[in-house]
Amino acid sequence: MKNLLTPARLAATLGFGTLLVACGGDNPQNTNTQNPTTQTATADTSNTELADTQEITINNGAEPESLDLHKVSGVPESNILRQMFVGLTSTDADGKTIPGMAESWETADNKVWTFKLRDANWSNGEPVTAQDFVFSLRRLGDPATASPYATYLADAKVVNAQAVVDGKVKPEELGVRAIDDKTLEITLSEPVPYFPDMLIHTSVKPVNQKAVETHGDRWTDPANIVVNGPYKLSNWQVNERIILERNPQYYDDANTTINKVTLLAVPSATTDVQRYKAGEIDITYDVPSEQSAQLKKELGSQVIEPPRLCTYYYEFNHTKAPFNDVRVRKALSLTLDRDIIVDGILKQGQKVAYQYTPEATQGINNYTPEWKSWDKARRIEEAKKLLTEAGYSASNPLKFELLYNTNEQHKTLAVAAASFWKESLGFVDVTLNNQEWKTYLETRRNQRHEMARGGWCADYNEASTFLNTLKSDNSNNNGKYNSPEFDRLMNASLGADITPEARADLYTQAEAVLDKDSATIFVYQYTSPRLIQPYVSGFSVVDPLGQWHVKNLKINKH
Repeated sequence: MKNLLTPARLAATLGFGTLLVACGGDNPQNTNTQNPTTQTATADTSNTELADTQEITINNGAEPESLDLHKVSGVPESNILRQMFVGLTSTDADGKTIPGMAESWETADNKVWTFKLRDANWSNGEPVTAQDFVFSLRRLGDPATASPYATYLADAKVVNAQAVVDGKVKPEELGVRAIDDKTLEITLSEPVPYFPDMLIHTSVKPVNQKAVETHGDRWTDPANIVVNGPYKLSNWQVNERIILERNPQYYDDANTTINKVTLLAVPSATTDVQRYKAGEIDITYDVPSEQSAQLKKELGSQVIEPPRLCTYYYEFNHTKAPFNDVRVRKALSLTLDRDIIVDGILKQGQKVAYQYTPEATQGINNYTPEWKSWDKARRIEEAKKLLTEAGYSASNPLKFELLYNTNEQHKTLAVAAASFWKESLGFVDVTLNNQEWKTYLETRRNQRHEMARGGWCADYNEASTFLNTLKSDNSNNNGKYNSPEFDRLMNASLGADITPEARADLYTQAEAVLDKDSATIFVYQYTSPRLIQPYVSGFSVVDPLGQWHVKNLKINKH
C-alpha cells in the first residue's frame, strides 16, 4: 500500500507505497504449516526507569486522505492505521512476518490457506471473527468502495478477485469464507508462497461491519470508530493533529506501554526539526538533506538514516502526448542526472535507481541497463537524437508540466530535474505544479497530469510489491503504462511450477521491459532519515519496510 511524502525520507505516495505499508523479512510460509511465535519490541529496557507519563508526539508529515482502510494508498495514512488495526499477520521489529489476528496458518499447496484466529476483541468488546475478514475483503474489492487498492487481492491471486473488481461477479463470490468464527479460508487461483507476507498490508486489515453499516462514511469519526489494535482514535483536528489513546480491549494490551499518541501533520521538514529541537516532537518524519551533516555533528545518534524498500520516480501519463511516445520518455530518462541528485543534493545514503525494485529486496537478481555505462555526453547525444526524431526542436520545444506534492525536498528535486533537461537538451520547457497531498493524489488517480513525482514503498519484502503496480490492470497504475509483454512476465511469475530462481529471472526480464519502454524515470532508492529523542526506546532501525509500531515504544525517564 502505498504514496510517499518526501524524497529522501519516508515514502509518501505511494504512489504509494505504499505503501502504503510494508511487510517482509523471512517468509515463514515456505513450509506447509505455520505456528509462528509472537514477537514484540526490540529494545531491552529492563534496567531502564520509565517516565511517569507515557505519551509520545510523532510528526507524520501530512494530513491523512482518510482513515478508512479501503480508501487510502499512502504511507502517512498507513502509519496511523497501523496503530489502530491488526491484520491476519503483522511484522516484528526486523520487518519479519509474525502472527497478528491469526495465531497460525497452514497450506498444503500454497493455494488454499487456512488461518486460525486468536481470541481477540474489537474496542467495543465484541469478538473479532473470521466473518469480519470476509466482510472486509469483499468490501475492498467491491467496485462500490472504489478502493485505490482494489486490485491488491487480484495481485495475490485470490479467486475471483479481478472479476469482483471488474463488476463481473458479486463480492460474495470472492475466494474467502469463514469456516467458523475462528477459522478463515482463503483460496487462490495460483500458488503464492509469500501470501501471508501480503496480509500485513493496510487494505487487508479488518473493519468492523456494524460500525461501517451504521455510520456509513462517518464510521471513522472518533465517536464512531471501532478498532482491534492497540490504539483508538480519540481526537482529529484536521491539518493539525490526530490523537490516539490506548485501547484496553487490545489482546496484547498488557505488553503496551505508551498511553497517548499525538500524530502531527507537519509537511515542512525544516519546521519538523525546529519543533523537535524545541521539545515539541519526539520523532520527526524527516531530516532536511541540507541540514543533515550539521545535525549529525550537533545531535549525534539522534539522527538515523536506515535504508528503506522504497523507490522515488517521475511518473509519465502514458494516455496522451507527449508521453505516449517512447522516444520522449527515453530522452528525459537518459538526461536526468541521478548521481547529482543522490550525491550532490540528498547526501543521506540513498542509491541511484536503475530499476524499480530496490536492490535490497529479497529474492531478486538486479537488472543493469546498457545506458548505465554511457558517459554524460553519449546520453545527451542519444537523447537529442530521440527528441529530434519525435519532432521537437528549438522552434518546436518539448513543453510539459511536472506535478509534485507540497514538500521542500520535492520542490528542490523538481527544480533540479527541470534544470537538467533544459541544460542538456535546450528545447525543453518544464512548468512546475505544486499541489497539497490530497489534491495531488486525486490528480494522479484521474490522469489529470503529464508527469508527476511519485514514490512506492514495499507492502511486503518481495519484488512483486513493486512490479505489480505497473501491470496494465492494477489500480495503483496511475500513469496507465500498458505492456502486454510486461503483464505476461508478471502473470507467469506465479505459475504452479515456478521455482524461486525462475521467478527471480522473470522479474529481471520484467525490469528489462520497463527499461526498454522507459515506463517511468526511476530516480533513487530511499533511506528514512529522522530524528529520535534519546529517551524514546524500542524504535527499530533495521526493518527495511519501515513498519514502526508505537506499542513497541517506551518513554524513559529524562
